[in-house]
Amino acid sequence: MEAKALVTVPLNANQFAALVSFTYNAGAGRLASSTLLKKLNSGNYDAAASEFPRWNHSGGQVQPGLTARRAAEQQLFQRPVGG
Repeated sequence: MEAKALVTVPLNANQFAALVSFTYNAGAGRLASSTLLKKLNSGNYDAAASEFPRWNHSGGQVQPGLTARRAAEQQLFQRPVGG
């Protein structure tokens, strides 16, 4: 299963790229059961974007690398295309 199959709302290229990055790292199963996806599919793009930083743990510990990765994905998700 891929991110595109799970999303039921329109995405711009940056939103799609951010979700692909997230899914590649966290896995499609985690995306499928996430609050991020639930908020996104309800059409609440801002609330979905706010979920990225929550995914910065591994082994029960905050990981600086994941914190940076999620911040980059969040910024990409929120960046308008063009201009």
